[in-house]
Amino acid sequence: MFAAMRQEGEAPAEASAETVKGDALDMPFDDACFDRVIAAEIFEHIAHDTAAMKELYRVLAPGGIAAVTVPSFLPERLCWALSEEYHTNEGGHIRIYTRAELEAKLKATGFEIGPHHRAHALHAPYWWIKCAVGTGNDDHPVAKAYHDMLVWDMLQAPKVTRVAERLLNPLIGKSVVVYVRKPV
Repeated sequence: MFAAMRQEGEAPAEASAETVKGDALDMPFDDACFDRVIAAEIFEHIAHDTAAMKELYRVLAPGGIAAVTVPSFLPERLCWALSEEYHTNEGGHIRIYTRAELEAKLKATGFEIGPHHRAHALHAPYWWIKCAVGTGNDDHPVAKAYHDMLVWDMLQAPKVTRVAERLLNPLIGKSVVVYVRKPV
């Protein structure tokens, strides 16, 4: 994947990366070894979420910044209301956070809370459709059409959908993004 990113000019030619399999509760990294960490859409899956937050804190260097994302409360709550299957499947979402609750847990872990925003508003209706027609029903014509539109949007980034998403993110952004800093 990294080679493809280099080929598309999305990563410097001299950059490298590796994939490491691990456990969010016991990451295979030294203490304070990262300046930047992205924890995207993981805490809602983990029974011991605060333990995973402590592990994130452990691997982040003093002064380091992490971007933490979880599903936003309202879009996620609608998914849960529309589909029992959505939130009871193995490995699925086991909790819904408010932004304030997420920030309180991160602060209790030791992080300084920074700015936040919501993202992926165009994805929320897709998941509402999936929850209404069956989360595994990828062939439903409405779900398939909306999925195809999202793929088109991600690949083409047309101005109309970029503007729509920017306007809708504060209202129905599927994810909340909170930036945190480990104190020096």
